[in-house]
Amino acid sequence: MLLALPASAAVPAPVEGSDYVTIDQGQPYAPLRGRIEVVEVFGYWCPHCAEFQPALSTWTRAQPADVRFTTVPAVFTAGDVLARAYFAAEHFGMLPRLHDAIFQAIHVDATLPRDPSVDEMAGWFGQHGLDAARARAYMLSPAVDAKLEYARQFAMRSGVEGTPTLIINGRYRITARTHEEGLRTASALIDSLRVAPRRPRIPEGDRP
Repeated sequence: MLLALPASAAVPAPVEGSDYVTIDQGQPYAPLRGRIEVVEVFGYWCPHCAEFQPALSTWTRAQPADVRFTTVPAVFTAGDVLARAYFAAEHFGMLPRLHDAIFQAIHVDATLPRDPSVDEMAGWFGQHGLDAARARAYMLSPAVDAKLEYARQFAMRSGVEGTPTLIINGRYRITARTHEEGLRTASALIDSLRVAPRRPRIPEGDRP
């Protein structure tokens, strides 16, 4: 099935089953009235995510105000320290500064392993402006356990099988063959959501 797009679209409409799939009873990660949510399910340990990050960052900065971009760490094990590190950086307001830096440390500088211990991650945070003891305590907190489970449930109900994966409004999971095609498909799906009738709004739940 071809998704209907505005006549002004400069690229061919993405094809369901090839470029994206519709998620059965899909829901956004963190619904916000009047905004179109774009989620990237990613892993700091993932070389494909590290490769994708520069283009994705440029694309997100170009999005208009009605688009909200959210990163969600893939949680394949409860002990995923890098997923815990993501939520610690977010909690302490350091994510905008440290997100790219964690990719850099793992995939370029080799100052962090792909599977660091909590102590190694806390030590790295301590070298980058975040108190190591506070970071360690938060990474091991029940609050982070809840966030990990929430992220895991979102990825499962969205059918995520690998990283990186883009999900539009909880409704569409992009399955494009290349990063460039994925961003083109994301842009087309966002445009279609602006002109298509909206589904009844899902009540906004409390995110952990």
